[in-house]
Amino acid sequence: MSQISTTADIGIVIVAHGGLARELLAAVQHVVGVQNGVRAVSIDADYDRTAKWVEIRDAAMSVDAGAGVAVVVDLHGSSPANLCQAVKGPGARHILTGANVPMLLKLMQSRHLPLDEAVQAAVLAGRKYIDGRDLGPGESRL
Repeated sequence: MSQISTTADIGIVIVAHGGLARELLAAVQHVVGVQNGVRAVSIDADYDRTAKWVEIRDAAMSVDAGAGVAVVVDLHGSSPANLCQAVKGPGARHILTGANVPMLLKLMQSRHLPLDEAVQAAVLAGRKYIDGRDLGPGESRL
């Protein structure tokens, strides 16, 4: 088990294609307020692999207060996810893929928990709030 017993909150790094990481962080902070110990790293189309790996590593190190770091990525198997797989540190690291707002909200609300528990809660929330439904025909109205 890779959890560390401490009173510190877990750190969070969001890594995604284009500006999505910044926008996910902005959306979540719109709901829960500005959070310390959270960083967003954007992976643009013309990125330098080594430079981005260093940026992700440095972001993870900067938010690690001793309770570990959750690295949240937009797409499993993508370039951002592959870069994050190589980011290890002195403390615990977990990677979550398939980032969405409910996942990040739960992770923010669970930062006081051990890393393993916070990650599990975030993954469950991310899955729970995915839905699709037919709105049916008719007029749009407020």
